Amino acid sequence: MGDAATRAAGRHYGMDWLRIGTFALLILFHVALVFSSFPYEIKSRHTYDWMSVPVLALNAWRLSLLFAISGFASAALFARERRPGSFLRNRMLRLGVPLLFAMIVVVPPQPWVALVTNHNYPDGFWHFLLHDYFSFRTIDGIMVPSWMHMWFVAYLMAYTAVLTALLKLPESWRAAASRQAEFLLAGPGLLPLPILYTIAVRQLPPGWNEWHDFLHDGATHASYGAMFLFGWLLRGSEPLRAAIARQWRLAAVLALGGFAIVMAMEFRYPGSDAMPADLLVPFHSARVAQGWGTIIALFGIADRYWNRDHRWRPMLVEAVFPFYIIHQTIILLGGYWLYPLALPAWVEFSVLTLATAAGCWLFYLVGREIGPLRPLIGLRRKKTARAG
Repeated sequence: MGDAATRAAGRHYGMDWLRIGTFALLILFHVALVFSSFPYEIKSRHTYDWMSVPVLALNAWRLSLLFAISGFASAALFARERRPGSFLRNRMLRLGVPLLFAMIVVVPPQPWVALVTNHNYPDGFWHFLLHDYFSFRTIDGIMVPSWMHMWFVAYLMAYTAVLTALLKLPESWRAAASRQAEFLLAGPGLLPLPILYTIAVRQLPPGWNEWHDFLHDGATHASYGAMFLFGWLLRGSEPLRAAIARQWRLAAVLALGGFAIVMAMEFRYPGSDAMPADLLVPFHSARVAQGWGTIIALFGIADRYWNRDHRWRPMLVEAVFPFYIIHQTIILLGGYWLYPLALPAWVEFSVLTLATAAGCWLFYLVGREIGPLRPLIGLRRKKTARAG
């Protein structure tokens, strides 16, 4: 993807912009959940069925795209490292340290808010933190301690470990597997085959549900793990890149068609209304088509139009992980504090969105200046100049 100079430098700026944009939309997605009829840890007094439009517009592809981008970025990192053991060690530290920090420091307010607002938990936050959060048990269906939204990082670590094991296979085996994948995907199979694959693996437990329970999430692993591997393959495959360049417009049409079907069925059975069982397969199939079509369209757009650098790009790329770590805690605490104020819906939405954006920036800008805190929020340690 991109021109020869960019490929030689090992950086695809379009993928950076796609990652930045996707994480920004993820924050808006979680704010929208507060005001939608879909389940979430905190709900506004104002919920609207029409909020299903932005929620369902994003939900079909946002996480799959992030796993694919992560696979692409991992391939770029390995291209510089070239040693599986060192690559795995670096990735585990870069992802694992923030995961532990988040579970201990950042995440605890989230299950507390969920328990207080949805399960009549009687005690304050500090009592919860000191007496219940680290009790390693389930409280009203919520496991503590919890990784909450940080499940994405835990799953990414697992897929990285599996990939590293595959990298230890003979080079001839890996080359043959890559050629076979290109044969299947770098042509007319690019759009239909991943859709059929996703529908098939979602028949595994827990089906279309995602519990983020690592040991009981087989369908989720089969789906997101494949997306991670697709991103890895894409980074080194000229035939696959060329296929995306040829088909991304068709993929965009597929995405819009799938979304139209999804919304028609959602408006017929809005919110929590039970959809008839015989419509579930068409509904989920349309969502898969929407999701995969969107991903291929965005890859094509990023390659064609966004593969350009900008002075803000390095800072925004660096800020993405800290934003992800802190954003949901801010949203849940903000929603909890705003609820008793009974503000008009547009005021509440605006305040919550702006507060989340400001809090994320503050978390990043302060954290990046404190050397010991940088690894805890997903940033590289600052390089220190050597004397003499």
